[in-house]
Amino acid sequence: MRKNLVVAIDGYSSCGKSTLAKALAKKLGFIYIDSGSMYRAVTLFFIRNQVEINNPEAVSDALQHIELNFHSRDYQSHITLNGEEVSEEIRQMPVSETVSEISANKQVRKEMVKQQQRMGKSKNIVMDGRDIGTTVFEDAQVKFFMTADPKIRAERRFKELQTKGDTTTTLEEVFENLAHRDYADTTRVESPLTRADDAIILDNTELTEEEQLNFALEQVQQHLHL
Repeated sequence: MRKNLVVAIDGYSSCGKSTLAKALAKKLGFIYIDSGSMYRAVTLFFIRNQVEINNPEAVSDALQHIELNFHSRDYQSHITLNGEEVSEEIRQMPVSETVSEISANKQVRKEMVKQQQRMGKSKNIVMDGRDIGTTVFEDAQVKFFMTADPKIRAERRFKELQTKGDTTTTLEEVFENLAHRDYADTTRVESPLTRADDAIILDNTELTEEEQLNFALEQVQQHLHL
């Protein structure tokens, strides 16, 4: 099998994109790249350093001081921000409430897309995000667009936060946050969330993780003739 095969997974927040991407990469023996965590790490840096998102010079300067790296253990993606492990912190609500605004910034997206494309030039990868199949890898061999009922997505996200020890965030807050992010992601000027014409729709509202993985594997095998 030749190198440089790309499976792109786009979709709404809390649809289980990373869960599917990790499982799919493991089954295929591909590298998993979590693009969303890159934007979250940038957001964390901006929050910590009080970077003014509407100041182009401040944004440009900040991006020059951000070094992101992935470390994969058991197909779990761990990301470091300037050498610091931040995989857990970037999933907390302060980042979730700000990431849509930061990721909509043209300078930020340009830099992240550049890094993502570099990662996909010489390896077989599975990458999930918001604009992977429409902007980052328009020529990806297989594209998925994931969706699910908003209430189900909120419940899944709420349970995830509780599992990680967050006992203060309410289900209503999570639901409102997802609604806000959906609106911001689909209406932003720079690379809005939209389904690529050749993307396969995967609605996992009533699917188990195993069922969605089997569906995705079947589609990939049909397209790539693995």
